Amino acid sequence: MKNIFALILTGVLLIAFPTIASEQPYTSDETELGIILDDPKAAAILDKFIPGFTTNEQVDLARAMTLRDIQMYSPDEITDELLAKIDNEFKKLKN
Repeated sequence: MKNIFALILTGVLLIAFPTIASEQPYTSDETELGIILDDPKAAAILDKFIPGFTTNEQVDLARAMTLRDIQMYSPDEITDELLAKIDNEFKKLKN
């Protein structure tokens, strides 16, 4: 009986986890750039605030990085204020 309960619970968690994760907004601190780029609406937000960002020939090299990681390479352009604006727009996507 315990094994059946464990299997059911595992199945429920495996099914529910992606749903829960997909309802969370993207963030500049935690979301990998590749995930953002794969969502056309999120990618449009990047291009709104950083024109040409998604079409830069080197953007694919940074897919495993977060926007916060990328900030260290261009701190004058990708400021904390800019990332806050982007995060604010990301929140609107999921609501």
